[in-house]
Amino acid sequence: MIEKKKNESEGDGSSPMVMDILGIMDFLPHRYPFILIDRILDLVPGESIRALKNVSMNEGFFQGHFPGKPVMPGVLIIEAMAQACGVLMLKSIPEENRGLLFFSGIDKARLRKPVIPGDQLVIDGRILNLRSKASRMTGIVKSGNHVVAEAVLMAVIGS
Repeated sequence: MIEKKKNESEGDGSSPMVMDILGIMDFLPHRYPFILIDRILDLVPGESIRALKNVSMNEGFFQGHFPGKPVMPGVLIIEAMAQACGVLMLKSIPEENRGLLFFSGIDKARLRKPVIPGDQLVIDGRILNLRSKASRMTGIVKSGNHVVAEAVLMAVIGS
């Protein structure tokens, strides 16, 4: 579901677009256990997105990564970033161009700090280049005030 929410910080009456998990699932084919974003906090089509991932000890990957010292795998942090950026891309192109979105490349990926159960990840994505069926985006993932990951991502719409 997509809902409009008043942006009180701007005070100009503009409303950022937000989505709950059901709205996200309308755009992404991912389902449990592989849907890695919980909420869209802000989305400006053609520009930017801010998404949320709540990291819980109940997530299956913590069972083996690592026993006694749970750390979220870096590739899953990057995947959460890719999913948020995928929603941004799909909301930024005409509906008739939408389809199955594929993560097609990654540049400048950096994992800066371990993510552990109880962390809340805020994922910021921004479009660098957008075509009808391809996009290049940048993403930064933070936990609190700390950057935990960043990358430049590419995605394409499959046929």
